[in-house]
Amino acid sequence: MHALSLSFLRGRRLTIEVRQKIGWKLRLAIVLGAVAFGLGICIAILVSRNVDIASIYDEFIVFTFLNAAGISTVIVQSTPLVLVGLAAAMAFRVNYWNIGIEGQLFMGVVGCTIISYYDIGPEFLRLPLMFVFAAFFGALWALPSALLKLRLNISEVISTLLLNYIAFYFVLNQVFGPWRDPKDNFPHSPRYEDFERLPKIGWEDVSYSIVVAAVALAFVWWLVERSRFGIQSRFVGVNPRMVLAIGLPLSAITLISALASGGLAGVAGFTIAAATEGRLTFTLAAGYGFSGIVIAFLAGNRPLMVVVVAFLMGGLYIAGESMKVFYSLPDALVGLFQAVIVLSVTASEFFARYRLRMAHYERED
Repeated sequence: MHALSLSFLRGRRLTIEVRQKIGWKLRLAIVLGAVAFGLGICIAILVSRNVDIASIYDEFIVFTFLNAAGISTVIVQSTPLVLVGLAAAMAFRVNYWNIGIEGQLFMGVVGCTIISYYDIGPEFLRLPLMFVFAAFFGALWALPSALLKLRLNISEVISTLLLNYIAFYFVLNQVFGPWRDPKDNFPHSPRYEDFERLPKIGWEDVSYSIVVAAVALAFVWWLVERSRFGIQSRFVGVNPRMVLAIGLPLSAITLISALASGGLAGVAGFTIAAATEGRLTFTLAAGYGFSGIVIAFLAGNRPLMVVVVAFLMGGLYIAGESMKVFYSLPDALVGLFQAVIVLSVTASEFFARYRLRMAHYERED
């Protein structure tokens, strides 16, 4: 075990040790502690602006997490966050840095819109076809970067980032051009038909997109935690040279992970388009790519932790929007609050990777 010792008190030494393994309970406790620390900083800032502490408690806790309307809103916000978090985690596990989640999400919605706009298939098959097309288009958009990485060793960070811009400008061209809704002439596609929308489950505004996310979560969990592929992908993430030495198909594992990542991002687009937006818009994917990367990092690429982090991040977004509306807080301040909490959780990764111990020692004269 590697350790670093710092002597700063007489007879005492602070030792920093690398954790060989961390359980999910301890990781969850560290994340929740970091969230509480970040919230403490935000509360101090709000109090300095003469916002009542009781009002802060109501907005951040009661109205967001302790009543049906608040929880349902957080679930609606968190559902696509779970999917983009899983998308990022699938790629990051094999050291494939997929920065193109936003573009893949956009292309997933393009796949949905093709089915709707051109009336492909009978009515009862529209939703399944939209789901399949979304996953396929998302995976297809991830394919060029993966091939460039594996065949020519071109950085996937650059190629996936550039593909984000291509996807965005393609969508921009479509909604300002051939797919513009003729009814109101705004830059979005015509609204999907009712049979092309995910119905509500019967509780508040929560739709069957939560079922889609749950099925995706179960599949990813089984794939990375229980299947042979999951074991192999873990080896790829830890030591690619060892994978080649023992004869495992490194390129195939990386390619499958990249395509699965793109497919999950496309499915996230499907849940946004078919459950929330109901059409293709050029603002639909804003911020989801960055959020997916942050969620995967904070979750340690573990599927179940992705759900926890996504739910907390969804609650943070909802509480921030409420504070902005009811207390006339500027957008910059709300963004600062969100950044403080995200940075607090990011910094907490130090305590997940290292253990601090205080030890006694005798100084040699």
